[in-house]
Amino acid sequence: MAISRLGFLSLLLLVLLRAFASLPTQAAARGGSDSSGIDNGKHGAFSRILLEDNPEITEEMTRGYMSNSELENAIQGFGNKCSNVSRIYSIGRSVNGSPLWVIEVSDKPGQKEAEPAFKFIGNVHGDEPVGREVLMQLAYWLCDNYLKDPLATLIVENMHLHILPTMNPDGFALRRRGNANNIDLNRDFPDQFFPINDEISFRQPETRAIINWIKQEHFTASASLHGGALVANYPWDGSRDKRKQYYGCPDDKTFRYMASVYSQSHYNMSLSKEFKGGITNGALWYPIYGGMQDWNYIHGGCFELTLEISDLKWPKASELLVIWEQNKMSMLNLVASLVKLVCGLRHRVLPSSFCTRVWIIYWYLTSCDADRSSWKDICFR
Repeated sequence: MAISRLGFLSLLLLVLLRAFASLPTQAAARGGSDSSGIDNGKHGAFSRILLEDNPEITEEMTRGYMSNSELENAIQGFGNKCSNVSRIYSIGRSVNGSPLWVIEVSDKPGQKEAEPAFKFIGNVHGDEPVGREVLMQLAYWLCDNYLKDPLATLIVENMHLHILPTMNPDGFALRRRGNANNIDLNRDFPDQFFPINDEISFRQPETRAIINWIKQEHFTASASLHGGALVANYPWDGSRDKRKQYYGCPDDKTFRYMASVYSQSHYNMSLSKEFKGGITNGALWYPIYGGMQDWNYIHGGCFELTLEISDLKWPKASELLVIWEQNKMSMLNLVASLVKLVCGLRHRVLPSSFCTRVWIIYWYLTSCDADRSSWKDICFR
């Protein structure tokens, strides 16, 4: 009788474990450790190689999402339809050879102008595909509403917006977090507190493509789109002593403003009960090392946010348009406010002689008229 009861309990435990494994998972979207910040030895704060312990992504879950070939066709189709305000180019290839296509949106695409440049990156983690879909919606909205909507016109005519819908097409195809080598790309960048990543030749091809891209384009600001939580995350992502704590960078005030612009413009991000105002310092949430966000700021002089835009990593495709509508004004407001933010930056991680001529625009976020604008020469000392 004891053996039978033990067998029954074992069977019950197995059923429960499978049931819980099939539930959608939340949190740890930008990194891979749990929210406590403790490295669990699997894919925590330092680990780049991932174990296959994530919930299975079923065929039913992927239905309605664009495949890699469909996404490539959509990008090329966008370039044909919106050739007057766009340029399509590739920044490299993934491990398995998929092109990393970028859409540039501007009234003068491909030209060097004294205007700020912003980039959006989606699908950093293969199992977080919402960004792929939302970024294509953003591109089409700007194209369709240029010269019709003041905000669309403001963005197209006064900056260069670069959109990389997928950084990790191989991971998406394999339905897993890491790339084809099973490396977490958000652990693969050189890090101020993690020198083992400093050798660029050992980085993944997707990582090297981003690094070269940033050095070539000199972006002013950026955001990567993730899933698994609802919050705007800003540097630093790690701390010197590796503890979970608030660890602000020299431009902490500017980053908090940028994150608040996104959160306050969102449908409900700012109402978060977990994150005050819907924003968080990365190291306070849970420290990670080798992340793209901090590398952008230190080595590229680029102010990058990590945006968690969906509670679920892989929501049903029927929810994608709702997620787009919930994030649309956040994305537009963040990009449009960029040109105003540039004039207020201090202690930026740039050479002491760095100067730039920027377009300062005061718009409705500051209760000023959009036509109150002027050219200003800004230097960072």
